[in-house]
Amino acid sequence: MAVLQMVLLLCAGSSLAEEFFSPTVNIIAELEKLKSMNERIQKLEETLAKVLNENEALKTTVQDSQNKLESFQKENEAKKVAFSAGLLESGTGNTGPISTAKILVYKKVFSNIGGAYDSNTGVFTAPMKGAYYFRFKGHSHGGTTMAVSLLKNGQTQCSLHAWKPASNGNASNGIVLTLETGDQISTRLWQNTWVYDDPASYTSFGGFLIFPL
Repeated sequence: MAVLQMVLLLCAGSSLAEEFFSPTVNIIAELEKLKSMNERIQKLEETLAKVLNENEALKTTVQDSQNKLESFQKENEAKKVAFSAGLLESGTGNTGPISTAKILVYKKVFSNIGGAYDSNTGVFTAPMKGAYYFRFKGHSHGGTTMAVSLLKNGQTQCSLHAWKPASNGNASNGIVLTLETGDQISTRLWQNTWVYDDPASYTSFGGFLIFPL
C-alpha cells in the first residue's frame, strides 16, 4: 500500500511539473502583461488626480466669479441714489412767514432710491463721494416774499426768490455739487418769507447721483 501511494504521488508531481513548465504557459509574457496593466492603472490614477485637482481649481474659480458678481451687484445697487418729495404730505397751506429761518421738511416722498433722504428732517445725506444734481421749486401767493436756499452742510449754495408777487409767485433752481460721503443737503426757508403747497406739490425738492468719484 505504501509503495502504491508513493507511485501515485510521484505521478501527480510529475504531471504538475509538466503543466507548469509547459511551453503553452509564457511566464515572461504574463509578467509583461501584469507590468503593462500596472502602468495603465498608474496612469489612470494620475489622470484621476489631475481631474480632481482641476475640479477643485474650477470650484475656486466659480466661487471667485460668484463673489465678484455679488460685489459688483452690491456696488451697482449702491450707485442707485435718487429722491423726490413734495412739501406737504396732504392738505393745503402756507409754511411761514416765520421770524427765524427754518429747514423745510418735505413729507410727500415720491421716490427715495437708496434711502439717502430723511423725510423726518428734510436732509439728504450723500452715501458716497460723487457728483450730484439737486433741484428745488417754490410757490407762494401774493403779498409776501418767498425765498428758499439750498444748503450744503449748512452753507448756502444757491437760492430762489420771489419778491412780494402781486398774485402767485413761482421760482426754481438747480445745481450740480461734488459731495463727499456724509455731506448733507437741505433747503432753508428765509425768515419773514413763506411758501405754499397743496396736493399738486408746487413746492418740492429732489436730486440724484450723476456718477461716483
